[in-house]
Amino acid sequence: MNEQQKQQIQLKADDAALKGAYANLMQVSHTREEFVLDFIFMHPPVGTLSSRVIASPGHLKRIIAALQENVAQYERAFGKIEPAEEPQSSIGFAP
Repeated sequence: MNEQQKQQIQLKADDAALKGAYANLMQVSHTREEFVLDFIFMHPPVGTLSSRVIASPGHLKRIIAALQENVAQYERAFGKIEPAEEPQSSIGFAP
């Protein structure tokens, strides 16, 4: 193994971050330089931004690959995941 593989990284997280945040909606936007993933808890008539993740296009590709790999592992262990139904009405965001 080379030195990079042997290195361990310490991760610090406060209690709020460790609790996580629930989201039942995600909105994606992008520019040439970055993707913005807004995770939202929607309980009409109000939505609350739970978390925002900003990533470069190259890193987003790695995130997608990691999610695909983990979904495949989950389905091998627990069976096929059925996609959730899309909302029946469109959701508009006020400025």
